Amino acid sequence: MKTPITTLVRISTMDTLRMALLSGLITAAPLLAVAGDSQAVHAHPAPAKLVQLVRDATRQFIDVNAAIAAGYGPFLGCVSGPDHGAMGFHYVNLALYGDGEIDASHPEALMYEQSKGGLRLVGAEFIVDAQTWLTNHDNTPPVLEGQTFQFVDSPNRYNLPSFFELHVWAWQNNPRGAFVDWNNHVTCEGQ
Repeated sequence: MKTPITTLVRISTMDTLRMALLSGLITAAPLLAVAGDSQAVHAHPAPAKLVQLVRDATRQFIDVNAAIAAGYGPFLGCVSGPDHGAMGFHYVNLALYGDGEIDASHPEALMYEQSKGGLRLVGAEFIVDAQTWLTNHDNTPPVLEGQTFQFVDSPNRYNLPSFFELHVWAWQNNPRGAFVDWNNHVTCEGQ
């Protein structure tokens, strides 16, 4: 049996629920708008600072002949991944490799991919001898703009002593990340 008080409580409860839902939607609306904007931003993210630094520093080496003139030379041919992707052709500057230091504006290696018109710059690699680095830097691995280098022990497929390395895909998008070794968008099959 409905009494005036029961009806009033029922209406009051429904109004309170409506107000709470409406309030929640009003509060959530800016958050939903921000989430929508956030996804739009992630669809075309700005390159990481290190990617942009490397792009700026290596723009002069888009033409492989400029890299050769600056002291970079081919090393080992085209490098492909053990199960997917590739790194491409490495052009290494032995003077930079041998100095035991890292500098975002002077990568030790440039990576190129075979294309119709010759070689196309796809990225850079920073490489430093592990023993030299650890001796001079308190036994801590190198870090460049927040990116920690990977350790590659010896013996390795490159016949080098143990070293630290960091790839930066500054000129070719890597779906797995800008600092991952192997890039599925790079191939050695065009050589």
